[in-house]
Amino acid sequence: MGDFIKGVDVSTLDELEKLGAKYYDKGEEKGLLDILASYGVNAVRLKLWNDPFSESGEPYGAGGNDLPTTISLARRVREKGMGLLLNFHYSDFWADPGKQIPPKAWRGFSEARLEKAVYDFTAESLLALRGAGALPTMVQVGNEITNGLLWPSGKKPAFGAIARYVNAGIRAVRSVSPDIEVMVHLDSGGNNAMYREWFDNFMEKGEDFDLMGLSYYPFWHGSLDGLEFNMNDLSRRYGKSLNLVETSMGFTTEDYASYEGLKPSERKGMATKPALVAKVPFPMTIQGQCDFLRELFARIKRVEGGKGEGFFYWEPGWIPVLGSGWATEAALRYSGEKGPGGNEWANQALFDYKGNALPSLEIIRDA
Repeated sequence: MGDFIKGVDVSTLDELEKLGAKYYDKGEEKGLLDILASYGVNAVRLKLWNDPFSESGEPYGAGGNDLPTTISLARRVREKGMGLLLNFHYSDFWADPGKQIPPKAWRGFSEARLEKAVYDFTAESLLALRGAGALPTMVQVGNEITNGLLWPSGKKPAFGAIARYVNAGIRAVRSVSPDIEVMVHLDSGGNNAMYREWFDNFMEKGEDFDLMGLSYYPFWHGSLDGLEFNMNDLSRRYGKSLNLVETSMGFTTEDYASYEGLKPSERKGMATKPALVAKVPFPMTIQGQCDFLRELFARIKRVEGGKGEGFFYWEPGWIPVLGSGWATEAALRYSGEKGPGGNEWANQALFDYKGNALPSLEIIRDA
């Protein structure tokens, strides 16, 4: 993508707009992408789920990011001249270190059939995006695959199967366009031992790729010192570019229940519980959000060898509007996770609960 990447993940945008979310900069209503672009955001990350609906057609929520939805958003991004990172989850819903559930259509597949399914879905999705004039500039083959993907066969420590599936995705991307950068993405950006174990194993069996993606949330993933050490070590050890592909910081601990309009039994509430907030050396205030981002960006920029490619802030526009939550009842049945739903992220957005741009966007502009 060239210049320092100042990215955002706005995968829920289509859903939010349909539910009536409004965004303002200095009191003037504008589109979310327009506001972000005016503050120097030059890339957007979009997640892609295979089939985020139940067998009877009930939506899973959290953006509903099937291929048609993703194509629609991708066209808007590319029309604004922004880079596009496409994030394949290879699941019908959230895939992360705690769950990597194969798509419903792939249930019971052998390892060989899963390999082919990854290749086909990756290639066909990219070809559809190209046909719509919205080909990504970068692709993630899997989301936070710290513990593997397509469980149970691709669950860590089955690195042979993990590599087989990731390789299929890499080959599919290369078959569509050799110009697309390929990313392999893990979470826990401050955990150097985990990254070394994972990539030492993968490098023995894996296809070549372009860059390493890291998630770093200060309330889950250790200190900034640990993150910086890990980024520098990865740069030296593997010679890959690095992108902090998920990060965020809260701007308040004030609840937003009144904005969601849900009963207490229907909402999970903030992901950043008080015990987590206490671990972060920055207060969850408007100023604390700014100070954290300023320090974070400085550390990315000083990664050895100039390998710190940039960042993507996770869901800066996910404000609390009625109907938009991280999971519907149908999604909980699919994933087996504990509910309830609701918005877990609103106090970590870059807009306040009424949709007003926060000063943290100026930190991104000046990064």
